[in-house]
Amino acid sequence: MNLRDLTVKELLDKVAGESATPGGGSASALAGALSASLCAMVARLTLGKEKYRGVWDDMEPLRASADALASHFLDLAEQDSEAYNQVLAAYRIPKEKEAQRREAIQAALKGATHVPMETLRSAARLVDLIDGAIRKGNPNCLTDAGVSALLIRAAAAGAAYNVRTNLSGIEDREFKSRLSAETSDLTGRIERGLEELVGIVETRLD
Repeated sequence: MNLRDLTVKELLDKVAGESATPGGGSASALAGALSASLCAMVARLTLGKEKYRGVWDDMEPLRASADALASHFLDLAEQDSEAYNQVLAAYRIPKEKEAQRREAIQAALKGATHVPMETLRSAARLVDLIDGAIRKGNPNCLTDAGVSALLIRAAAAGAAYNVRTNLSGIEDREFKSRLSAETSDLTGRIERGLEELVGIVETRLD
């Protein structure tokens, strides 16, 4: 399954279907892709307009970075489904093969943790771009940048959920401690940044 090749309707049907994938992890990454795409749109609608010439030098790298992140989030949506399928495959190993089954489950859970962790890291990078879009972008696109902020908040929260649920089944204490600490740090940074940005949007709309 290549999520990139699906129409929007096909993707929604796939998410709503009886298969466990694509699930919440993929949906979180897709929310990140939408957020990044809106951020890139704001940059494009700022570039080339003489009245905003003073911020063109900021908008061009912002556009390029947002485009790259949108593509990366799409890859993560695909990878999340693949990683979860590996977890399901590991649990299907007969219980009679206890050692092999346990090793496979642990490896699969670690793999399934890395994907939403990268979604969360990417969300943190995108917050910095949204900051530029809201503060310096075309003011006619204020609500587009604001929706970008709301979407990345959902993406980050969903990714954190998936990290935490996978960590709960992992026996490697050092791995769990390290990724749990990083998850807490990133979610805190993201939420603090977004709280300020959403506040700016709300104030300008009043």
